[in-house]
Amino acid sequence: MNSLNRNRFQTPNGMSRRHFFSHLAGASALAGSALTLGNAFAANADILRRNRKSAILLWMGGGPSTIDLWDLKPNAATGGPFKPIATNGDLQICEHLPMIAQQMDKLSIVRNMSTREADHMRGRYYMHTGFVPQPSIEYPSYGSVISHQLSDTRPELEIPPFISVGGGSEGPGFLGMAWAPFDVDSNGNVRNLDMGIEPSRLTERVQALAQLENRFVKDKRGSAAAEHVKVVQKTLQLLNSEQMSAFKVDQEPTEVKERYGQNNFGRGCLMARRLVETGVPFVEVNLGGWDNHQNIFATLENNLLPTLDRAMSALTEDLSQRGLLQDTAIIWMGEFGRTPRINGNTGRDHWARSWSVVVGGAGMKPGIAVGQTSDDGTSVDGTSYTSENLMATICKSLGISLDTTFTSNNNRPIKIANGAAPIKELFS
Repeated sequence: MNSLNRNRFQTPNGMSRRHFFSHLAGASALAGSALTLGNAFAANADILRRNRKSAILLWMGGGPSTIDLWDLKPNAATGGPFKPIATNGDLQICEHLPMIAQQMDKLSIVRNMSTREADHMRGRYYMHTGFVPQPSIEYPSYGSVISHQLSDTRPELEIPPFISVGGGSEGPGFLGMAWAPFDVDSNGNVRNLDMGIEPSRLTERVQALAQLENRFVKDKRGSAAAEHVKVVQKTLQLLNSEQMSAFKVDQEPTEVKERYGQNNFGRGCLMARRLVETGVPFVEVNLGGWDNHQNIFATLENNLLPTLDRAMSALTEDLSQRGLLQDTAIIWMGEFGRTPRINGNTGRDHWARSWSVVVGGAGMKPGIAVGQTSDDGTSVDGTSYTSENLMATICKSLGISLDTTFTSNNNRPIKIANGAAPIKELFS
């Protein structure tokens, strides 16, 4: 395949989605009919095993201080002021996460993450893809890989299989634009889908576009035209789909919205639950603000932790009560952790050597802490795990074969999760 621009809003030939969607406003009048639910279940046993699997990534942009959340060091000089509390699982977490503490029998913490990328952009890319950035290959993100591998189990799905809520994700890399993240805000507003012209005029535009596209496809002028045709077809189907109601979190009862939190992250987590119920394989919900080089403890206690506590606990509880957690993987992570040392501005700096992520659902063992760090949190004691191990773990939990191999844009075979082994402690 041709190398793709990392900008998730561009097609392979450089056409932006904004430009593209401007030709399609009002396309609901032309949407095709959906495939029937009966076609969703093939006889293949592997497909049947994966037909309800989904993943929700809670992305903490900026690098959260996991030493203050999931792996507290109350007896260390740089442990900070927060105290650990007991949970429903076999572990302790921060006192300012009391609602999550009541859900820790459903979640587990991997405390022995050790990576090398302590730069925001490189760490973000690495944790989203399982690969360090390389100039010759654009690797696909979690969302692109998982939606690519699971979408064949649910042909009835009309909305995009990879949704990013409240902020952008990493792109599809060599998998192609059909697997790019579809961005919405926490109110369910979708960019560039306002109806601005009459259906009759839209029909003329789409017919003209189809003639042009078909000519390019027949002339075999690369993959761009063929990819664009796929995006057009998906968009027309999307705009008239009843499944678009999954984005409308305001339809939920007031008490449910209050439980998740009346803020962007709370609404995003509620939307993630609705999207998973609809059949979307991968949803990413963004909560930024974790780059706390100064005034970290007040920021965590008064702002970030109350928001996280309410929304993440509600999501976990809701998925469990609705019978969805057994098939839905939850991943909580950022690009790295933060230094055990507290700097002169009462903050913590970037730290990738020893930090934590949280996972749960989809058959992973709950209520445990995997691994440990030293008494001062500066290093991992014993075995450490990487982004590749984490991605392999999530793929295994979703029934995605770790023998899966892709072909990159430069014709190199690329094994899923870079061929890494999953985190063995999370599987009985």
